[in-house]
Amino acid sequence: MSVADHPVFQALVPVFLLIAAGVLAGRRGWVGPGAVKELSNLVFLLLIPALLFRTMSQVRLETLDWRPIAAYFSAVLPWFGLQIAWWGVHPRGVVLALGGTFSNLVMIGIALISLAYGQAGVVTLLTLIAVHALILLTIASVVLELAQARADGPGGAMNRGRVLRAAWVAVRGSVIHPIPLPIACGLAWGALGWHLPAVVDRPLQLLGQAFGPLSLVLVGISLAHTQLAGRWGAALKVALAKNLALPVLVAVSAWLWGLRGLPWTVLVVAAGVPVGANVFLFAQRYRVAQDEVTAATAVSTALAVLTLSVWMLVTGTLAA
Repeated sequence: MSVADHPVFQALVPVFLLIAAGVLAGRRGWVGPGAVKELSNLVFLLLIPALLFRTMSQVRLETLDWRPIAAYFSAVLPWFGLQIAWWGVHPRGVVLALGGTFSNLVMIGIALISLAYGQAGVVTLLTLIAVHALILLTIASVVLELAQARADGPGGAMNRGRVLRAAWVAVRGSVIHPIPLPIACGLAWGALGWHLPAVVDRPLQLLGQAFGPLSLVLVGISLAHTQLAGRWGAALKVALAKNLALPVLVAVSAWLWGLRGLPWTVLVVAAGVPVGANVFLFAQRYRVAQDEVTAATAVSTALAVLTLSVWMLVTGTLAA
């Protein structure tokens, strides 16, 4: 088998060519920064819900394996805590620790897993995506508020109402959201034994097919407007924590949970996906480490060309 025919090559190259196309479009000014938000709304409010609902409506709840969620977070949550201890218990440290933990499972992960492992792999990934943001962002919100209170001094440490409000906002935002809602609705549809009429199923399929290319091009456009000068140190540390350390931890955890074959492979590759965009939203909200997180996302995405190749090759060999 030649290199060009290898499954890893076949899956990764289209992903990064589309990201590169986005970088070109951004650098040439074909799509300005102002248009990125509107295109992102199109992706998140129309294309991704169509894909998620259609995919999960074909799944039966009784056939789902929930162990991947337990295995993934058995590694991710301790790793998040260790990074906070390393960076420091303050808002900047928490945000950078989240950068080393939170994967871009939607905009990059779905397209990559779909190309590499097909529908069965996507179902495992979507099971994880259903609770990924809910768990990580809720915990991160609480820790950030506690860190902010600690930074504000003794008086701030007793502001429990602020911590509870932050947790509630995170839970509400993670549940009433265009990602978990269509997953839940699709599962409910399938559980009732209903089937989508062809006249509805076909448009949903076309919308879902448009999601992958457009989302990857948007990643590239965002990277085109990222400045790295003076931010390499923290960015590289976050990227290495995310791209290299986390997949190792998830691989061990998933193995100990008894996962093998495709579910184990999907979890490891998902852990190796670059830093997710939600980390920057946290940096914006608390006005800390915004430039560092932006740079870390760019470095993590560029580094993923190499690291994801390694993880996909290793998992393919071990799973076989």
